[in-house]
Amino acid sequence: MTSSAQTPAGLLADALRGDPGRPLITFYDDATGERVELSVATFGNWVAKTANLLQGDLGAEPGDRLALLLPAHWQTAVWVLAGFSAGVVVMPGGDPADAELVVSGPDTLEAARACRGERVALALRPLGGRFPQPPAGFADYAVEVPSQGDRFVPYTPVAPDAPVLRLPGEDEALTAAGVADRARESAAALGLTTGSRLLSGPAFDTWDGLAAGLLAPLAADASVVLCRHLDRLPADDLAKREAAERVTHTV
Repeated sequence: MTSSAQTPAGLLADALRGDPGRPLITFYDDATGERVELSVATFGNWVAKTANLLQGDLGAEPGDRLALLLPAHWQTAVWVLAGFSAGVVVMPGGDPADAELVVSGPDTLEAARACRGERVALALRPLGGRFPQPPAGFADYAVEVPSQGDRFVPYTPVAPDAPVLRLPGEDEALTAAGVADRARESAAALGLTTGSRLLSGPAFDTWDGLAAGLLAPLAADASVVLCRHLDRLPADDLAKREAAERVTHTV
């Protein structure tokens, strides 16, 4: 059943009230062979911990801009929803110099240094592993997040008309209600219904990539098989994955 929630955090809350044990994100990295499956409950727990890190240790306030320099990855999805939950303006692929906070993968650390505010680095290693040597000037996400609380309550509730998402090339930020509405529209356009399994490879720095990789499946009570480095997977192996994961739709 498609969620009628007015905010992205509401979409996740509806999913948690429905069937929290069902898969939400199945992640593959075809450069490392990693496979990770997150249920709605497990994803929600990561989102809560990350939102607590944002609001607490990092001091993020509603309206602050959060640049995400991250690839298609399950941890990227976590950061997107955590940002929405805390009321910051999430900027996938955004300019770190134009942000109060930045979250970077290991390949974009130099670009991320343009942010004068808080900087967080993700090693993007299997099982959410930490950096062998933490990068100077960055908090290591894998070190900081485990101790955060498992429940998140924003200091200021995120209103439907609050700006929460700014994508590259777009002058104005989408509101929380705008994101939820577009997620439902994308789910319908993709033909997603309850139980659908969508295989997606694009990065989250366009609406289509963000919708396919997270928001549309979340809105439609569906799930996503999220693939990084999908171009390294032979066509025959892709067909086998689609069969093994019971994929119903592909982007």
